[in-house]
Amino acid sequence: MATVDLTLGTLEEVINGNDIVLVDFWAPWCGPCRQFAPVYDAMSERHPDVIFAKVNTEEQRELAHHFQIRSIPTLMVFREQIIVFSQPGALPPAALADILEKVRDLDMNQVRMDIAETGQD
Repeated sequence: MATVDLTLGTLEEVINGNDIVLVDFWAPWCGPCRQFAPVYDAMSERHPDVIFAKVNTEEQRELAHHFQIRSIPTLMVFREQIIVFSQPGALPPAALADILEKVRDLDMNQVRMDIAETGQD
C-alpha cells in the first residue's frame, strides 16, 4: 500500500478508522527525511495491514505542534487509537519491521489497563 498524506483534516478519520497507523513526520528540506523516504515507502508495500502516513511538518505545523514534534524525521505508531511508539530519527528496514512486529504483538487490553492505572491519556 502506498503512503497517505496526513493532515489536520484527515487525522481523526485515519487514526480512528485503522488498527495500526505508522506516521512519519518529515519536511522537504530535511536530508535524513529524504533518505528515509524510500525505506518508508518500500516498507508500506511489505506491510499491507498497516497504514503508512506522512506528515509534512512545513505544511501541517499545527499537527506537528499538537504531537510536540521537536526533530525530524520522527516516527509515531498508533495502535487502536493509542500512541504506542514515538521516536525521532530514521530507522533501517529491519528495525522498522521489528517495531511493527512488536506493535502487532501488543496486548492492547493490558496497554489500556496500564494507561488507566497511571492516569495518562
